[in-house]
Amino acid sequence: MKCDATLCPEDVDIAALKAKYEQERVKRISDKGQSQYVRPEGGAAGDYAEDPHKPLVARDPYDEELDVVVVGAGFGGLLASYHLMQAGVTNIRNIDSAGDFGGVWYWNRYPGVQCDNDAYCYLPFLEETGFMPSKKFADGLEIQGYCRLLAERGGFKDKAVFHTLVQDITWDHTIQRYRLKTNRGDEFRPRFVVMACGVLNMPKLPGIKGINDFKGKIFHTARWDYDFTGGSYNNPVLDKLADKRVAIIGTGATAIQAVPHLGKYAKHLYVIQRTPSSVDERPNPPTDEAWIESLQPGWQADRQANFHRAAMEVFQPGDTDQICDIWTELNRNLLAQSEEEGFPASMEEFLARRETMDFRIMSRLRERVASIVKDPVTAEALKPYYNFLCKRPLSSNDFYPTFNRDNVDLIDVSETIGLQELTANGFVANGKEYEVDCIIFASGFEVTSDLERRWGIKHITGRDGVSIYDHWRDGPKTLHGTMTHQFPNMFYIGYIQGGLNASVTLQFGRQGYHSAYIIKHALDRGAKEVEPTQTAQDDYVSQFEALMPDLSAFQAACPPSYFNNEGDVNAKWALFRSWGGGWNGFEEMLDNWRKNGQLDGMSIK
Repeated sequence: MKCDATLCPEDVDIAALKAKYEQERVKRISDKGQSQYVRPEGGAAGDYAEDPHKPLVARDPYDEELDVVVVGAGFGGLLASYHLMQAGVTNIRNIDSAGDFGGVWYWNRYPGVQCDNDAYCYLPFLEETGFMPSKKFADGLEIQGYCRLLAERGGFKDKAVFHTLVQDITWDHTIQRYRLKTNRGDEFRPRFVVMACGVLNMPKLPGIKGINDFKGKIFHTARWDYDFTGGSYNNPVLDKLADKRVAIIGTGATAIQAVPHLGKYAKHLYVIQRTPSSVDERPNPPTDEAWIESLQPGWQADRQANFHRAAMEVFQPGDTDQICDIWTELNRNLLAQSEEEGFPASMEEFLARRETMDFRIMSRLRERVASIVKDPVTAEALKPYYNFLCKRPLSSNDFYPTFNRDNVDLIDVSETIGLQELTANGFVANGKEYEVDCIIFASGFEVTSDLERRWGIKHITGRDGVSIYDHWRDGPKTLHGTMTHQFPNMFYIGYIQGGLNASVTLQFGRQGYHSAYIIKHALDRGAKEVEPTQTAQDDYVSQFEALMPDLSAFQAACPPSYFNNEGDVNAKWALFRSWGGGWNGFEEMLDNWRKNGQLDGMSIK
């Protein structure tokens, strides 16, 4: 499918917009940083380690030795196990606190939940499994089902241990294995551990004064309570809200999907916003059977590469945008401009064009708000004043129209950087108390915060009693973004000092492949320990830092979000800290390293 460049305003006052962007950013900055959010551990919001979807089934504790334990059963854990099984390493287990495979797609069952980027790229191994998403932005239920299908096709569906929370991982040098203990009384002794804890695994709550004083119903979108709202995951008719006043806190990726359903069914809905999202239209047609029939072998890898060039790099002459949505608009428009006016003669010219196009696209998105939302005050509050990619680009055909309903109010709390407090009967915003029956937190996850907050495992200890949390207190130190010195036989899946790809599942899958390669070779050699040498790690980290693009000016201009850990500049766990040689360069480097076959830079015992 060919898509054209979008029509964006041509006359934009960049200097004035930069001043406006800065004004909007500054008023949202909090000196509390990541501490303005808390982890949901009991109290009114409940214990989020508990599973509302499946009952806990009693079982005897495990006491066993394994080749590999994979901590996590979301896409990171799924893909690590898939590649281990493909490599012939079959004595493995996934361990997860959820009741099934899926990770974020297991926990998140709120009404309207969908993938918010192209499912034909996002769902891995479509050609291998023969599965095809039913539409461009697949529903959460379909994605969770695909996760189970991957585990079945990969041969490890029955190897997982669910409803089990890992509490302690300790290296025992006397047996050259890790001792892994859980809340179910288990002790696993794996030779290798793969940490696939996920990016969107740990819900977070705003640390609002009085959060435990509210007497009504309160829950996070990642633990949606259909018993209270009515409806079900399969049929989100929220009929029990007909006499309820509801508040939802947040206007990010989750809220824009849930708000239309809440607005449709609640007696009254208050949408509480600190920073608006950019929300484009959402083209989501059913998958075209004729298109499927036209696909040639290798189509998914080609599509993923096309998406990556559009979202993270730049289109090349002769490229055609295969994705055609908000994620690819900027580079699609730049390509059309270059084809008409000539390609930039220098990097400076390209960056100048890119900056101008960024402002034009964001102006188009603000005009979209004004064209849909009838109340001008509400429309103005919903307009995003920041650069593209300062926050996650979103799409919805139903979010903005919801604010034209008489029973829906937007409560903008940018001036107070959030709600002032919760009371027994409701919430206080901008000095006024609003009475509600239910408060729903669409406040996101611990994405770029400190490691302890995200992983939720009490102790992870390597050689000589070193804690991973102390070892990485100032950020990761790795070889290839996959292993770290002093933690033999431990591997990491995530945004950790490696290559960055627009398709997170492709990135995590390649990390799983690299880990499986090292594990397989170690086992074949009869090795008991594999660990990066200090020298190899230091050399890699130095090279990584030297090549890493300097994004500090961009981050400093963005409003607080999980992208920059609530306002940090060069946040140590920022999602965009990546190999400066690009994704293809990073993959080529690792491919050459594997072809060498010597596990260079590793201490092997």
